Amino acid sequence: MQRINEDIKTGNFKQIYLLYGEERYLKNQYTTRLRKALCQDGDEMNTHFYQGKDFSLGQVIDLAETLPFLAERRVMFFKDTGLFKAGGEKLAEYLANPNDTTFFVFTESEVDKRSKLYKAVQSKGYVAEFTVQDENTLKRWIAGILGKEGKKISENTAQLLLSKTGTDMENIQMELEKLICYCLDRDVVTAEDVEAVCTTRITNHIFDMVNAIAEKQPQKALQLYYDLLALKEPPMRVLFLIARQCNLLLQTKELKNRGHDNKTIASKIGVPPFAAGKYVAQASHFKTSVLKNAVKQCVETEEAVKSGRMNDMMSVEILILSVLPS
Repeated sequence: MQRINEDIKTGNFKQIYLLYGEERYLKNQYTTRLRKALCQDGDEMNTHFYQGKDFSLGQVIDLAETLPFLAERRVMFFKDTGLFKAGGEKLAEYLANPNDTTFFVFTESEVDKRSKLYKAVQSKGYVAEFTVQDENTLKRWIAGILGKEGKKISENTAQLLLSKTGTDMENIQMELEKLICYCLDRDVVTAEDVEAVCTTRITNHIFDMVNAIAEKQPQKALQLYYDLLALKEPPMRVLFLIARQCNLLLQTKELKNRGHDNKTIASKIGVPPFAAGKYVAQASHFKTSVLKNAVKQCVETEEAVKSGRMNDMMSVEILILSVLPS
């Protein structure tokens, strides 16, 4: 990110940029910054956008060879094309010696670093990976956004916000906008404000549902399920998330038994580091055999619904009441 900022500041650009990784917010932010820096305002003749796989590489290369019209450069933007995983060989050959006046910006979720296209960009341009930001970075970012609006937030309240939003910066930004409007006449954002206006992710509902089952509170677990149905969540999506949660708990338990610390567990199961402790605590309530059986029952329930032997809504109710005996 610092390198891209420096290029924008000095105007000394690489001819090719690849922005990739899980953090969509930052990728979009830096793609927008590059667009503003590389393209003349309102220049549609020399600015081109391609998304997905529905375009011809031959036409792209022909256009790239065309000199810009009354402008310094032609700029081509590509988003989520999948070319860095398969099918990018032809473009990789072209990028080995592209037209000097054509610039390229690629934004991808996943890349194969062994691909010819990745190696071509790495050799000729600049590659930036945008990973999920850690807890402390997100807290500073939250404080910075609120600070610009003349508001403060404590570390504990920021932690509460992250527990509801997760680490997705787009989601955090939307919740911050709600908080700023809600606290319009006040300069401190409190935990009560977060509880009042911030939306809890569906995965948090699933976590709480499994907690309720572990604590032998089936009615609470069912109420959380009914809350999700009221929010128009399909029963089969709820089933998928229950299966996912059981699988994460199974992995957590096995990793903990092998002596791994919470940071390592978080990395291996793909959750934020600050959430690892919660997963370890929840996993401790269940035997490994129970979790394995739970995953199996989730699969069997899905098959029963798809084959028409069970109603989707009722099947998940039955599952909640029987799948995880503690």
